[in-house]
Amino acid sequence: MSYTGPGFDPPQPRRSLRGPLTVALAALVPGALLGWAVYAAVDGPGKGGSSAGASASASSGAPSSTTPSPSGDRKPSASPTAEESPSPSASTSAPAASGPLKGKVVVIDPGHNPGNFRHTAEINRQVDIGTNRKECDTTGTSTNDGYAEARFTLDVAHRMRALLEEQGATVKLTQDADRPFGPCVDERARIGNAAKADAVVSLHADGSGAGNRGFHVILPGAVDAGAADTRAIVGPSRDLGERIAGNFVRVTGSAPSNYVGGGTGLVTRKDLGGLNLSTVPKVFVECGNMRDSKDAALLTSGAWRQKAARGISDGIVSFLRG
Repeated sequence: MSYTGPGFDPPQPRRSLRGPLTVALAALVPGALLGWAVYAAVDGPGKGGSSAGASASASSGAPSSTTPSPSGDRKPSASPTAEESPSPSASTSAPAASGPLKGKVVVIDPGHNPGNFRHTAEINRQVDIGTNRKECDTTGTSTNDGYAEARFTLDVAHRMRALLEEQGATVKLTQDADRPFGPCVDERARIGNAAKADAVVSLHADGSGAGNRGFHVILPGAVDAGAADTRAIVGPSRDLGERIAGNFVRVTGSAPSNYVGGGTGLVTRKDLGGLNLSTVPKVFVECGNMRDSKDAALLTSGAWRQKAARGISDGIVSFLRG
């Protein structure tokens, strides 16, 4: 997912380590600065191994089975590889019997859909996002080797679902490759609202230029226009986003984005329908840049995706437990 459009706060100069987010990150993840130092020393985290409790294989190669899309981009085949987590048939988990998150509802929104590229007319139609009208959805981006963002987001969503269910949460996915395309961005927001979700996280990977690296979390800005009114969720969404950012650093060892967010790992936007139309706390997580070879090596690693799922899930758990 790449970023242009109204309401996108441009990159700001790097703030001092005494800034409020740095304090929050330090409070959440005492080892974060050490992780960044190691990251810089080795020019990125290692690709092998997995976090505690990870069940994925350590293969780091991108899937090679692809079929051409109408646009000429290489798209992955529909069949998951051995290192991708399988999807249960239902998009909503059964309520857990026990756990610290019993009674909590989490909605995971895997960005895009593997079938979107076959339905360009449908996903290009305009929908109301409150501030203006925007396309229903997009195809998303991919690595240079053809590993699609939509495939990445589903795999991380499945891993997160398993982790959060272990904590007792009821988990719902906005889509599980169980529909030919979409849903549209407005419907994605309505799914979280209808579920009365305690937290919603939309999963993505960026499609920026080579050399742009790192993750960032997108927060909703204060919007009150048309059908959109985010004022009540701005505060809790920021809390959710900061906790996810801190835990993402701690678990993955990845640094915040070096091209947006001024080194904080946080970006505020007012032009995303999935945020504008949400009435429950919600953030987007851009896990890395698929068009940078070093980030792509991480994003295509099952072991690293397990770490990403763990980091995001730990942030959600921290937010829900207060």
